[in-house]
Amino acid sequence: MWYWLLKYVLIGPLLRLLGRPKVEGLRHVPADGPVIIAANHLAAIDSLYLALVLPRRITFIAKQEYFTASGWRGRCHRWVMTATGQVRVDRSGGSAAADALAAAERILESGGIWGIHPEGTRSPDGRIYRGRTGVIRVAMRTGAPVVPVALSGTDRVNPRGRRFLRFARVRISFGRPRYFPPADRPAVRAATDALMLDLAARSGRRYVNRYAATFGERR
Repeated sequence: MWYWLLKYVLIGPLLRLLGRPKVEGLRHVPADGPVIIAANHLAAIDSLYLALVLPRRITFIAKQEYFTASGWRGRCHRWVMTATGQVRVDRSGGSAAADALAAAERILESGGIWGIHPEGTRSPDGRIYRGRTGVIRVAMRTGAPVVPVALSGTDRVNPRGRRFLRFARVRISFGRPRYFPPADRPAVRAATDALMLDLAARSGRRYVNRYAATFGERR
């Protein structure tokens, strides 16, 4: 209940006012059954805009810090994450990646939509960075289609380091669903790279063949 109340009453109307989202290709998202939404990552509110425009409920794997942070902002994050049923995963342990992928598979096995940002973190400069392979591995294991989604403008609504949201136009482009049969490790890496190149082309942004987490480091 809270998910839909937040979407249509408490938060959604404000997001629509601020971003006036222009949506393309929403018809590519299957009306039922398991689906993986794979989007580039520009701002903390990316997941909120995806939830706003998708007619179906979407679930993300959220890092534990969103549920344990202190202060008023931490309490707000915790309440939103809990109220909307987002899945909490501790990513500090050695089995963190496996636990996160197992949680994603459970979402899909129940017929739901799993949302993921393959870059693993927000882009530091708006470019599209190398993707983590988890999205393709889960797609191969479950048979769920992957719908690539290009986000633009969310970083202007929610600038990094700024306390308040701003007015800016948000654009969200959904691509055709892709299916990935089981394959070996090199094929998984190649499929992940192809997905990120698709996101770069769809968003009109430059692709960078290194992880965003290592931005600024030498190759």
